Amino acid sequence: MFSRILNGLEEAIIALLLASMTLLVFVEVVMRFGFGEGVMWAQELTLHLSAWMVLFGVSYGIKVGAHIGVDAFVKIMPSGLRRVVSGAAVVACLVYCGLFIKGAWVYLSMMHMIGIEMEDLPIPKWIAHSILLIGMVMIAMRLLRLLWDIFTGKAEGFNMVDEAQESMHLAEETKAAGGEGGDSA
Repeated sequence: MFSRILNGLEEAIIALLLASMTLLVFVEVVMRFGFGEGVMWAQELTLHLSAWMVLFGVSYGIKVGAHIGVDAFVKIMPSGLRRVVSGAAVVACLVYCGLFIKGAWVYLSMMHMIGIEMEDLPIPKWIAHSILLIGMVMIAMRLLRLLWDIFTGKAEGFNMVDEAQESMHLAEETKAAGGEGGDSA
């Protein structure tokens, strides 16, 4: 139940970030090239919206298996060894997330203490940059879930996109589509 709510919220936030960023860039281009006037804060806001979208997207990508990886060596391993290697990789990712979370906490604490605002917007910088902490915590939660699934045998590793298999599938579809039309030259 909680997981479904979190997933829906995450998808809605990603969609909202993408839509607002697209709309903002569109309005800025129309204003700049159509009327010769720009919106001073648009570039800074677009940059921050894209950073938020990227970190939400990384977490979502782990969930849906949208990331690519070099796993040819891992795929030829027996199932048990594949799970061990994948578990070690997840632990390494969690260590990285932990270091990043600690660094983000220190950075955001300093920004909060100093009280710096963004250059063009009256928003405290620590709020705008809080995605560093939020995003890494979300990524760590996804990785912990993946580690649990590996430990319990529900997964053998990262659920990554297999580009080679997709390419072969596309080649077969293209070949089949070319053969259906016939060569009537």
